[in-house]
Amino acid sequence: MSDAQRTEPPGGPEPEEIRFFGTTWVEHDGGYGLRRAGVAVGSLVLAAVGALVLRFGFQGLSTADVGTFVNGLVVVGFAICSALAFRRTWDGFVRRPGPAADSSAERSLQSLMLIGFLGSLLAYFCRSLVEAPGEKLRRAEYEAARERYARRRESRAGNPAARKPKGKKRR
Repeated sequence: MSDAQRTEPPGGPEPEEIRFFGTTWVEHDGGYGLRRAGVAVGSLVLAAVGALVLRFGFQGLSTADVGTFVNGLVVVGFAICSALAFRRTWDGFVRRPGPAADSSAERSLQSLMLIGFLGSLLAYFCRSLVEAPGEKLRRAEYEAARERYARRRESRAGNPAARKPKGKKRR
């Protein structure tokens, strides 16, 4: 960023915070690189631990001898839920949900996201290799807000309270 952008008067748009990063994504300062590495490693470790827990659960099904059909159903169910959770999490980094996304739809997908937690963790891992998850979206929104703010400030003709009323002279 240029010096003119850094020395803006207060009152301009504020950047939105990103989970685990705060506002360090704006200037890539304050340990941004370490935070990105931490998110990548943390999400990958959590995904490995989650896969291990699922493995124990699957071993429990095998010990219970529930049958091939149920075992296959569980594996396919977790795979589909993980894929859908990955896609939903990844889309959340790229675009905001539309106005049609109501709270009832969000609540109905919470269980899907919970079952497919591995997909969400892997989406965090993959995205943190490139940038802070959601940085591209928030940067575009922040830049647009700054441009709008700069245009509004430029179009003003000074302090309106200091202007003389038109047609009347001051005594």
